[in-house]
Amino acid sequence: MRPLIPLILLLAIFLAFASLLHLNRISQTGIEAVNYANFSSPDDFREYVGRSGYIYPAYYYVEREIPVSLGPSIPFGFAEKGAEADRFSQTNVQVQGIDEPDIVKTDGKNIYISRTRIPSIVKIPYPVQKTAVIKAYPPGELKKIGELNASGDLLVYRETVLILSGSSIRAFSLRDFGEKYRIELNGTIVTARLYKGEIFLILSQHSEICPVIPMRINGEPYIVECTGIYHPIKPVPVEAIYTVLKLDPENGKVKGSISFVGNYASVVYMSKNSVYIAYYLPMDYVRIMLNFSSENRDIFPEWFIQRLQKLEGYELSERAKQVEIFALIERIKMGMKPEERIVFDNELRNRFEKYVERHAREIERTAVWKISLEMKIVANGEFPGRLLNQFSMDEYSDYLRVATTLGRANAVYVLNKDLKIVGSLEGFGETERIYAVRFMAEKGYVVTFRETDPFFVIDLSNPENPKMAGELKIPGFSSYLHPLKENLILGIGKEGSYVKLSLFDVSDPKNPVEIDKYILKEYWSEVISNHRAFLADEKYEIFFIPASSGYVFSYREGLKLIKATETGFRAVFIDDCLYIIGSKIVVFDERSWEKVAELEL
Repeated sequence: MRPLIPLILLLAIFLAFASLLHLNRISQTGIEAVNYANFSSPDDFREYVGRSGYIYPAYYYVEREIPVSLGPSIPFGFAEKGAEADRFSQTNVQVQGIDEPDIVKTDGKNIYISRTRIPSIVKIPYPVQKTAVIKAYPPGELKKIGELNASGDLLVYRETVLILSGSSIRAFSLRDFGEKYRIELNGTIVTARLYKGEIFLILSQHSEICPVIPMRINGEPYIVECTGIYHPIKPVPVEAIYTVLKLDPENGKVKGSISFVGNYASVVYMSKNSVYIAYYLPMDYVRIMLNFSSENRDIFPEWFIQRLQKLEGYELSERAKQVEIFALIERIKMGMKPEERIVFDNELRNRFEKYVERHAREIERTAVWKISLEMKIVANGEFPGRLLNQFSMDEYSDYLRVATTLGRANAVYVLNKDLKIVGSLEGFGETERIYAVRFMAEKGYVVTFRETDPFFVIDLSNPENPKMAGELKIPGFSSYLHPLKENLILGIGKEGSYVKLSLFDVSDPKNPVEIDKYILKEYWSEVISNHRAFLADEKYEIFFIPASSGYVFSYREGLKLIKATETGFRAVFIDDCLYIIGSKIVVFDERSWEKVAELEL
């Protein structure tokens, strides 16, 4: 077994770089143009997958499940019976007016809470999943009025509640709490949006044949023919088939769809004009290794380079080529003395790392598809680097702005409506990676982190010439940025072991200032990884963040903690009342911060 040890070590080194850097194909001339076409037949699909590499299982959506038990109501007096709320909160979303799924929703009358409920007397070996319907307004009538027989992320449209779980979508009527329709999924939910009375659903699935059936509606299969699946002209390894569907939320009928091949770990952003789906492009191992060995001929023999040149033209999958590369490198080492192998292994690692740094712009790349709301492919393209999350993309005045981590630095790119790069700002935050992004009109705010927290302000007023406007370095980092006012940005992250809140004044873009900060004695807040857990009420200039307790802060004059509850994972407001939802619902009058109602859950 001893001769296999060097090969296993090399495999680990090479794959570690591939995983860490999300390496992508490169060409002799640099960036390649991206074009697409649809498959003409099942044979065309199989041939494409065979040339590009076989499909791996897609990255799966993970449903949030936290125990909660529902109990009796405790009524308190506040508003008159039968009153209607003048205002109520929406889920904290990236684009105002485009709703995103979450585990708590309100329509100004009721609150819908979806969590896993474990019965007090367990008669089955798994938890029962329910969604509670709470009459919330007026607060004097706070009580549980119903229960839906499913749990997951929620979307509410008129008299319909949609519950999205890992394997299904179930729609319930708010009139009788009965199930209206059910969608069984053959793949997984990447994400969904509700906009202008239509559900935009993005699915990924593992399939090696077409036609594909992404889902069944009330048992009836929805079939996507081969001609309805698109792909880049140049073969890329296929790990998943993405399907974007537009649904009627009240009856589940499909109003349009589009499908295309892609890879795992997708990032989805939706504007009021388009849906953007981005994913990392996998590397062309042979091309990268050929270029690398050609630059390091002192450690690679000529026969190795010649062999790679032949391997590049073979009709083999990417995985088969990887195995061949590893075997060739092991062949190089077979004729070495033990001490020579040690030198070779170390030189290979260090030189490859430096090679990646020099060629990061060509190696690390992300593909993006632009889908119109009419379910048509408008454009597709590529840009250097990798995205953090949906906030890394933003559409403004027909331009798409993206913030990426690229090698050991970061960049912002501006793409036109055809997804061609027209402007760029590269090389900021060296040796650090992006932790948070927020685009606001002609400004972009980016936080990078390694040891300190650089807060960058980027001027995007000229799309073809983005400029760095200002920079601020402070301890810790922010993972979520939220605009509280026109020139006031809240950062939520960590400093040391604890949760940190930072208040940034950006009225002077050249000189951003942290005007206040607050350290919570909490090790984590869900807002750090999930923006939907955050709530702000501009009328009273307060915001809520969850941790082991529920916290309410005022930002009227700096940061001031004005209320805390024992538990709290979400909050909503209805009129002038703030409802903090945890193991119980606690209702506060925002005018006085007196508790006016409470309901055990």
